[in-house]
Amino acid sequence: MQTLPNLIWIRSFEAASRLGSFTAAGQELGLTQAAVSNHISSLESQLGHQLMERTTRKVDLTASGKAYLPAVRKALQDLAGSTEGLFGNRTPGSVTIRAPISESVLIIAPALPGLQLDHPGLDIRLLSAIWADTVLETGIDLEIRLGTGYWPNMRSEALGTEFVVPVCHPEFTKKLKKPSDLIEKKRIHTLGFDDHWERYFEELGLDPPSRSAGVTVDTSLAAVELAAAQGGVALVLERIALRLAATGRLVIPFETKIPSSQSHYLLHRENAGPQKPVARVVEAWLRQLFAGDG
Repeated sequence: MQTLPNLIWIRSFEAASRLGSFTAAGQELGLTQAAVSNHISSLESQLGHQLMERTTRKVDLTASGKAYLPAVRKALQDLAGSTEGLFGNRTPGSVTIRAPISESVLIIAPALPGLQLDHPGLDIRLLSAIWADTVLETGIDLEIRLGTGYWPNMRSEALGTEFVVPVCHPEFTKKLKKPSDLIEKKRIHTLGFDDHWERYFEELGLDPPSRSAGVTVDTSLAAVELAAAQGGVALVLERIALRLAATGRLVIPFETKIPSSQSHYLLHRENAGPQKPVARVVEAWLRQLFAGDG
């Protein structure tokens, strides 16, 4: 890393090479013509090779400059691409949403086409997080989390009450004639919702069975996929269950439901600056999505 040239010098070299002029490069970069020339001279001194031939009207690349330019452009393009991919386009029309991976895949993503149809100019970035205690980074415009409502240094807004219902593959319903049949079937447990099966059986008026039967996963998304593969019966949020039942992938074998121990919240960092107008549009859409879905 110690042999890397100054990035500002590199940018001046690339711009001057592309535009064929120190003056034009300076205008693009917000620098003077003299500053661009000094940057390239400093770069040449560090490399020990002349990169450009200066004339009164334009600049031409030397053989060393021609050989070096493709690598410079690729490096800058890679850096720009990685920056965009990780941190997003921070233009006024862009909005970055982060939500738990299950909510991103099963709730938000299927509804996004409708939002884009109503607001075709929106540039949406949807990021997924697995754990609820992920730091609320700068660059995230809107954050949805599932929890009890308290995260340090954040303001949380509840988006509605959540209920939990069982889901399974349609073939499983042939083996589930009554709720007590669940006792003998494989049950899928989701980390973070450890009491749901126990409370569900209590709601049915049944003694909770041993937890030994079944599989434990760390996301509702994994629980859904396991259930769809006939790996057992999962307890998931009703809003997710209704979406999946509508597709025919899974069914809700019994109507009994229980309140979830956690709810969805919209988070904002304390002392955050003013919100972009376009972010307020998406925020209102998220409120409607989570309040009216399920």
